[in-house]
Amino acid sequence: MRTAIFGHGYAASILGIGLERIRQGEIEFEGVPLGDTIPERVEDIEIVAAFDVDEKKVGKPLSEVVKNYWQGDVVFGFDPTIRMGYADMRSQEADVDLEEVVGRLIETYEKDEVEIFVNLITTEWAEPFEDINEVKRVIRENDVDRISPAQLYFYSVTQYERPSAFINCIPTLIANDPAMVGLAEETRTVVFGDDGASGATPLTVDILEHLRERGRKVISISQFNIGGNDDFNALQDAERNLSKEITKSSVVQDILGYDVPHFIKPTGYLEPLGDKKFVAMHIPYVSFNGAMDELIINARINDSPALAGLIVDLIRLGKMAIERENFGTVYPVNAFYMKMPGPRDARTIPKIMGFEMVRDWLNEGIDTRSWEGYEAEALYNGKA
Repeated sequence: MRTAIFGHGYAASILGIGLERIRQGEIEFEGVPLGDTIPERVEDIEIVAAFDVDEKKVGKPLSEVVKNYWQGDVVFGFDPTIRMGYADMRSQEADVDLEEVVGRLIETYEKDEVEIFVNLITTEWAEPFEDINEVKRVIRENDVDRISPAQLYFYSVTQYERPSAFINCIPTLIANDPAMVGLAEETRTVVFGDDGASGATPLTVDILEHLRERGRKVISISQFNIGGNDDFNALQDAERNLSKEITKSSVVQDILGYDVPHFIKPTGYLEPLGDKKFVAMHIPYVSFNGAMDELIINARINDSPALAGLIVDLIRLGKMAIERENFGTVYPVNAFYMKMPGPRDARTIPKIMGFEMVRDWLNEGIDTRSWEGYEAEALYNGKA
């Protein structure tokens, strides 16, 4: 499974390190949900290409870049050099030719025979396209201000003449953008997304399901995260934070069936916390006979390893989706692994349900063709 990474920060580095340590027998499958139950072997994942826009990383081998995030000694079987990626050119006076950038990226994909692509760039703000023709127009007319780096990376993968899988681990709407899903179907591309569900949000989802099943009425939801890694630093920008808030907050109506006042988003950057973010939740609710109860949860979570463990599965599931020709987006996979699972008309469901769904898909118990335009409410209410 020849894999390329867009954005080689903390999560990508931990992913590469973890894969090598599994390969060398130093660690097992803790934090990898499906572990060794997937037919595709973890040992067969090869990171053969990596892209970043940080000049301190570009031109250096992967083994050197990961030292910024990991102090242990790891010998890499595959040690690609970090290549220059596509920076955000919106609102910048720069001479950029989008078709030329796409062509350069595709040349690299072809040279390295990449088949799986993982998007781990810093959270950005991006507006969905809605229409395939609008995507094509932007590239043709070189409308740099209209397209974000994640959207351009995805477009370049769809133009790469080989069946491929794109795993979108950030909040930019790719699997939830009808234009992008249509483009994926048109070009034999698998797309998983959007925004990897690795931290507090999946826990919140399952707690809300627990309360819903017991007939308890939720009054409000407070969930916030404070971290000290590069992504939290970037989230100090209001537009980037809004993008993250959208994928986090979409769960409330879907799970409870009604909306309540809620605050679910990253709230701050504190450098000394590093990658181990602080999470706090407060959920008051009404129980029988008007009893007022509340849940208060505090946690410290290593942010990047939590996401990297999911990606170990997603790369292998991407390979399987290509082989099954499940092009477009694959809801059973997204339902478990993503905060805002595509396609757009599918609802968020509890992750405990999503886990069983993805296992059914893994064992070919679900005909994914029937999931095109699927509304998760059918399964959620026991009708599917």
